[in-house]
Amino acid sequence: MGPIPAYVHTLLAALWDAGFETYPVGGCVRDSLMGRTPADWDLCTAARPDQTEAVLGGYRLVETGVKHGTVTVLTEGGPVEITTFRADGAYRDHRRPERVAFVPDLKEDLARRDFTVNAMALGPDGQVVDPYGGRADLAAGVIRCVGEPDVRFGEDALRILRALRFASRLDFTIEPVTADGAVKNRTLLDDIARERVFAELKGILTGPGAGRVLREYAPVIFQVIPELAAEEGFAQKSPHHIHDVWTHTAMAVDAAEPDVVSRLAMLLHDIAKPACFFTDENGVGHFYGHGERGAALADGILRRLRCDNDTRERVCLLVAHHDMRPPQTPKAMRKLLAKVGEEAVRQLIACWRADNADRAPDVRARNLAMIETSERVLEGLFAEEAPCFSVKSLAVNGRDILALGVKPGPAVGRVLDRLFNDVLDGLVPNERGPLLQKAAELLKED
Repeated sequence: MGPIPAYVHTLLAALWDAGFETYPVGGCVRDSLMGRTPADWDLCTAARPDQTEAVLGGYRLVETGVKHGTVTVLTEGGPVEITTFRADGAYRDHRRPERVAFVPDLKEDLARRDFTVNAMALGPDGQVVDPYGGRADLAAGVIRCVGEPDVRFGEDALRILRALRFASRLDFTIEPVTADGAVKNRTLLDDIARERVFAELKGILTGPGAGRVLREYAPVIFQVIPELAAEEGFAQKSPHHIHDVWTHTAMAVDAAEPDVVSRLAMLLHDIAKPACFFTDENGVGHFYGHGERGAALADGILRRLRCDNDTRERVCLLVAHHDMRPPQTPKAMRKLLAKVGEEAVRQLIACWRADNADRAPDVRARNLAMIETSERVLEGLFAEEAPCFSVKSLAVNGRDILALGVKPGPAVGRVLDRLFNDVLDGLVPNERGPLLQKAAELLKED
């Protein structure tokens, strides 16, 4: 276990010196035991919020949740949440307790926490306070509720998705009784704010165990995104594929880059396949138009989940284009770059690779060759002396066209657009002299 940072140790010492038991608790203890650097440090204390504020009055304090016993201390090392030992009252909305009762005992505070691996504290002597077996579960790679899963999930339904997130992020399994409780209580997620649901979903998708968790807990995922349910067991009847649509989707998520945009794109890339499916006279399945139709479905889903606009738009772009043939020539690549931009093209290539990871072996080899060709073409274009993928990157501009005698107005833009298209088609190099000569020819023709 790594050392407690100095800025956290200073807070601990101040509260202990004032007579209040205080411990690092929860995720920071879990991560430290795993040899990871905690993203943040949370403390629990016997001090009431007003007492915490009195002891730490020299710091800038934010009353982030005084009603529930929490004060945030702004330190040079970052914010530290300090919460009074407490027991939670009744949960009426499957999310937050209506009231809390401050208690003097650390163990009682740990009893209210979600999972055993998060219900550990670190004592002043360096000993781990672990009354619920969190350390053993950590060693075994298990997520287990503290107490009865039905009670824990009934109190706060978001814990269902948190269990999946920890299983994905830590690449752990979920203990069977906890797993059954998560699936059984999944309808409670309907009462949770979509923003909170989406935050947990992103955490599930970006973990190293994402694909496995999607397959094992499909009913929970379908509760959040019902449109995905049609994929489960849907046979593709295609020589290109070896799995049903949902299994393919989960495997593509696993193969994607572990960022939110790529993983969301792979989660939603085939969402329209069941609706677009038909078989030809030979009984072979096809899904014509599923990319474009899938983008429309993805847009609605991400809006419902309160996804930010930039992420939503990029995911929809990737879904819409994921089934296109990777450009094999400079001309085709220039046109794609002009349409969607460099960043999106690079993400598309990564998505093509992820989508191709779960294919019939011979198809996978052919597709991989095309993807690698596409990458070489892209890098070749950017190695050119004057790459041109938009009107703004032409070696001439509007002032040059005006100097040729064109009157100010739409005609200038039309000439530049013609020049740009000719550069994309390889008819003229992106060089000032040839472009001005071509512009003069166009004006002469007009």
